Amino acid sequence: MKVTFCTLIGILFCLNTFSQAIPDTIAIKQLMIKESTSYHKGDLRSRADCWQIQPYSRILVSLSDGRMIDVPLTSIANPPIDFHGDGGTVTFTNVKISVIGNSAWVSHDQETDTPDGKKNYSTEFKILEKIKGQWKFVGMSVHIYTK
Repeated sequence: MKVTFCTLIGILFCLNTFSQAIPDTIAIKQLMIKESTSYHKGDLRSRADCWQIQPYSRILVSLSDGRMIDVPLTSIANPPIDFHGDGGTVTFTNVKISVIGNSAWVSHDQETDTPDGKKNYSTEFKILEKIKGQWKFVGMSVHIYTK
């Protein structure tokens, strides 16, 4: 009887654990798409909704020519009104996600196709937190490269 009871408790624990991880990874992927799509469409208010700026937040971008940009967080919270986006479409590959409680990270490769036929490539690493039941980005590093 004890074995049956322990087995049942173990199965319920596993089901609960795995049932939480699947929706979280789907929600994170949906957030990735929303954040990227809204940026390229120039809808920076929707992009800002994907973020929760924290005292430890940071966005670092390394360019293919070796320069690095420490993006001001004000560009997320108060996006410039004259930004219009490039109209590009994005493809994510090599997506890796780790969820631990209310924290997560995601890394992925990204290819952006612009309407004028230009392709841009990057590898990105993003840090997320679940805030009031919603996943939000709190940090990001982008590494741009050429092929």
